[in-house]
Amino acid sequence: MARLSDPITMLKGVGPAKAKLFANLNIFTLGDLICHFPRGYEDRTQMVPIASLQVDVPACFKATVMNTPRTAHIRKGLDLTKVQVADHSGRLSLTFFNNRYVTDNLIYGREYIFYGAVSGDFIGYNMTNPVFEAPDSQPVTTRRILPIYPLTAGLTNAAVLKAVRQALAVCDPPAEILPEEVRRQYGILPAERAYFAIHEPRDMAEAEQAKKRLIFEEFFVFSAGLSLMRASRAEKKAPPYTNFNMRPFYAALPFTLTGAQQRAVRDILQDLGSGAPMNRLVQGDVGSGKTMVAAAAAYCAAQNGKQSALMAPTEILAEQHFASLERLFSPLGITVALLTGSMTVKQKKMVRERLLSGEIQVVVGTHALLTDATQFCDLGLVIADEQHRFGVAQRSKLSAKGEDPNLLVMSATPIPRTLALLMYGDLEVSILDELPPGREPVETFLVGEAYRARINAFIRKHVSEGHQCFVVCPAVEESEELGIKAASVWADTLQQTVFPDLRIALLHGQMKGAEKEAAMASFARGEADVMVATTVIEVGVDVPNATLMVIEDADRFGLSQLHQLRGRVGRGKAKSYCILTSHNRNPETLQRLKALCKTTDGFKIAEEDLKLRGPGDFFGSRQSGLPTFRVADLSYDLTTLKQAQEASARWIEDHGTSDAPEAKALRSRIGELFTRAEGTMN
Repeated sequence: MARLSDPITMLKGVGPAKAKLFANLNIFTLGDLICHFPRGYEDRTQMVPIASLQVDVPACFKATVMNTPRTAHIRKGLDLTKVQVADHSGRLSLTFFNNRYVTDNLIYGREYIFYGAVSGDFIGYNMTNPVFEAPDSQPVTTRRILPIYPLTAGLTNAAVLKAVRQALAVCDPPAEILPEEVRRQYGILPAERAYFAIHEPRDMAEAEQAKKRLIFEEFFVFSAGLSLMRASRAEKKAPPYTNFNMRPFYAALPFTLTGAQQRAVRDILQDLGSGAPMNRLVQGDVGSGKTMVAAAAAYCAAQNGKQSALMAPTEILAEQHFASLERLFSPLGITVALLTGSMTVKQKKMVRERLLSGEIQVVVGTHALLTDATQFCDLGLVIADEQHRFGVAQRSKLSAKGEDPNLLVMSATPIPRTLALLMYGDLEVSILDELPPGREPVETFLVGEAYRARINAFIRKHVSEGHQCFVVCPAVEESEELGIKAASVWADTLQQTVFPDLRIALLHGQMKGAEKEAAMASFARGEADVMVATTVIEVGVDVPNATLMVIEDADRFGLSQLHQLRGRVGRGKAKSYCILTSHNRNPETLQRLKALCKTTDGFKIAEEDLKLRGPGDFFGSRQSGLPTFRVADLSYDLTTLKQAQEASARWIEDHGTSDAPEAKALRSRIGELFTRAEGTMN
């Protein structure tokens, strides 16, 4: 018997060339192949007479070949083979393109089973390139549920199916990890049956049962992994903080914290005094005051003789955090420093020496904080800003520079509770659901192209009043197919023909890191009137002088992304606006965009987005921050997710350290999942 870890080259017909194609699908072993699940199925079980075939509806039918197939050479690279077939109910013309196999294998007078979809109208019906086989052929490709696999160029569905069948014949599927009581409670198939049924279902009902099992299994493994991480951290000990005199900190603030900020600070202080390392997420809408909550944590750490490190995703954001923290902490006698990649070697060396000596109590930086050269005297608190921009590996690397330091992560992406549980299930969560007083909500409007002259006049009005504007486009370069505005072209159009007298800047993701930083810093200093950009500004700089955000082709973005973009304005005292433009007249699309015009509550928008688009939208196309599930789809499988989370939490509590085969197999699978997800999962 073969093992799951054996290479796929041991299978018949899979040589080095084909193995390379499978490698494009991340399939290297028999286990990878067995876990390469179908993306859907074709139900070829229903046989119908020719007269009952429906246009564009694939179906199986049995028919006799009525003439010898005739092939015509139309032009170079195009041969056309035509043949007539019939059954008791009628006749049908079949057409095959570039298919020599047909002429030798469809024999006049013999009966075959065909599968395909008819096209045509009352003038005549035809079927193009149907699948066919003799009634006694084995294995069958008609009269069955056929799995349809994700493929890569050069690899056919038939080749994948053949390889999967072989793998299942020579190798046991992955071991059972779901306890019998869990399977019984939720009506879940045993592992062996599910892994066979997902590839070779007897009917669609069995395919659905197998899929349900594998979705449940993925969520169960992930949730159990988070539970184990949480349990292992609960066992860690950290010297509890004892000095909680925050009065000087509050007295230094130029404003009073909101109720939500005060609750979050209380949560943090409780964690810091608990004797176990803090692992907390502060999740709040754009402008809800997360930085001040982080500042309170850093102040408390300093009062207890510990250093803090705040890691930001961009240099310009790090510089802004540094400026605001230095302004706040200098009068309190706390030394703050900045450490970024663009600093000179001499500057970095000086900061690192002062960090190691303990002279610096709070350091703000980018990935430069992660290098081996950066060492601390006594790192007690790690703060990660814009959490979903950092993988678990980066977070761990910074934490490793201290002895189990406290961890505080901040996210400005409001996430529905179900997703937050999944992404941050190993963290305690504090939610900032209030905006500081005096911050006016950004008024949002949805308009069509007919309003272009008024939009341009509105931009000019804001600039004439001394303010700045953002214009966001969904693409960098023009695409005739998509017919959407491109940042590079639109910036040129605005500068040359619409606003020749204004200063137009450009920012997009294809620019080098240093160019992007420079463009954004220049705009923040007021050196441009209008910034034309792609979504690279979604998380970024604070420009209190920007009062207008125009988002072109807004239907190309998800609601949560639009909400993040809108959060770039409304940061100063002046009234701010967001204008969404769209050519799209689809009622569902318009309903989605109008939802954004009605509310500025990021959590409500996130819930709406989850219903309409699924979770990928929260993190862009990479779904950064989410584990890569093979079968589960968070858009549709939220009920199963909740069931698996409940079941895994109970089971880990009762049997987490058990030596039962299922428990050992589960721990092994958790290790594999978290290794595979390293760097993409938070």
